[in-house]
Amino acid sequence: MLTRNFKNVAVATVFGVLSGCSGGVLDPKGQVGADEKYLIILSTVLMLLVVIPVILLTLYFAWKYRDGREHEVYMPKWSHSKKIEIVVWFIPILIIAILATITWQSTQALDPYKKLTHEKDHLTIEVVSLNWKWLFIYPDQGIASVNEVVFPTGVPVEFKITSDTTMNSFFIPQLGSQIYSMAGMTTKLHLIADEPGSFEGISANYSGAGFTGMKFKAIATPAQSGFDQWVKQRKACDQVLTPASYQALAEPSKNNVVQYYSQVSEGLFQQVVMKYMHDNPDTAHPHSMDHLAQAQPRVEESL
Repeated sequence: MLTRNFKNVAVATVFGVLSGCSGGVLDPKGQVGADEKYLIILSTVLMLLVVIPVILLTLYFAWKYRDGREHEVYMPKWSHSKKIEIVVWFIPILIIAILATITWQSTQALDPYKKLTHEKDHLTIEVVSLNWKWLFIYPDQGIASVNEVVFPTGVPVEFKITSDTTMNSFFIPQLGSQIYSMAGMTTKLHLIADEPGSFEGISANYSGAGFTGMKFKAIATPAQSGFDQWVKQRKACDQVLTPASYQALAEPSKNNVVQYYSQVSEGLFQQVVMKYMHDNPDTAHPHSMDHLAQAQPRVEESL
């Protein structure tokens, strides 16, 4: 009876733990997310090759040499074993070498700034983190949305990300990597959804009182036509994102609802980036850094 109860508890625990993976990094819906899931599992298995034997041997030695085991061999002058030295040094070094190789290769392959290899062109979406909401600007479509980003399934997306407030972290767990959004800088992230659906997007970096409500929906439409239809609907909205309406939007607010804008002032994203660089003398001498390389002529009208 005790064994059966233990088995039921163990099975329930396993299912309970695995059910928590739904909707997270272990339930990827895109190429980048799938590659990262494989990397997480492989790294965990390699590290467990050391951790599990250490735990088991600790328990074994504690049991073997417990009080009262007077028949065990007593070797007070024992001090060295080549076999043990080889095992405790060679295996960890080998695992670290393998992990280092995998880390190097995956760092290159999953570089968030690197465009995805795909037959279709990338869809560009500009992202601005605000207190406490996400603004998504579609420069080619001329529309914008708050706390909702939509793109077609099977089309790579290039996110250009900045912040008009403190540092945040742009993260869609089921699609892949997270990357920071920082004022006065532009970071990039390339993702793709291989399956249609609605995925949770969050800020993975605490940013103040309204942080818990700083979430958005990332919706992958089944086909390009669905995305085109969504753009058409957004263009029929009444709201327009001008510098004045942007200032109102940028005011701190919590638990914001989804909003849409049928038009966006040209260059608004760059104006947000340059807003924090006007007094920076380095902007006059662009270097290799991405945020400086993208520096545009001084914006005359401050936001």
